[in-house]
Amino acid sequence: MDDLNARVGKAVKLFWQVRDKQAANQGGRTGQRDADLRTAVTGGKHLDGFVALCRDLLIESGLPEAHLFWAKKLELPGFFRAEKSWDLLAVVDGQLVAIVEFKAQVGPSFGNNFNNRTEEALGNATDLWAAYREGAFQPSQRPWLGYLFVLEECPRSVAPVQVREPHFKAFPEFQGASYAKRYEILLLKLQRERLYDGACLLLSTRKGGLRGQFRVANEELSFSQFATSLMAHAMAFAKTHKAS
Repeated sequence: MDDLNARVGKAVKLFWQVRDKQAANQGGRTGQRDADLRTAVTGGKHLDGFVALCRDLLIESGLPEAHLFWAKKLELPGFFRAEKSWDLLAVVDGQLVAIVEFKAQVGPSFGNNFNNRTEEALGNATDLWAAYREGAFQPSQRPWLGYLFVLEECPRSVAPVQVREPHFKAFPEFQGASYAKRYEILLLKLQRERLYDGACLLLSTRKGGLRGQFRVANEELSFSQFATSLMAHAMAFAKTHKAS
């Protein structure tokens, strides 16, 4: 845990390197980039550094690597849908221990993407906990659910955003809030409402990110807090599982 920030920095650097490489490759094939730089997302893998980091933390917490899934066998049953594919799962001897979802957003467009990410995060958690309530993961105890988000820090993501209020007033915390602030509010509320057991928001500029630089806007959403919660849950399970 002592070198945690350095490990996060490596994942941030990989994120930007992969995005730039994918965008360059796509541009070479088509002669132009897709709208809103979507080319850098369609290839996937840009968040693999974070997946690998969380996987390693689970292993360090005592979970066997053979029971961690990050490339295949990622589907879990839902309540409102048949299944959903997650990004990282820990399933030990038929018991669902942990689930982690990794998402990111870069410019230039933030508005519609923010709304889509909000609805997605809420829907995924609601579906999972309903499935758990109905016994979909028996004999598992309540699993740990985490959400990690990487956001490009740039003028458009940190500028104040107007709130449209044709009929009723929005909550005061949204008044003048940038998209970066809106993501902070979203993740804090998701965590405090217990929809997610851990949430992390990392901000990184494109230039600084290629050097592994990032910042945390709110300590409650830091990776250290996220990792501590995830590892504590995994360690508790590993200790109990070995004793049983």
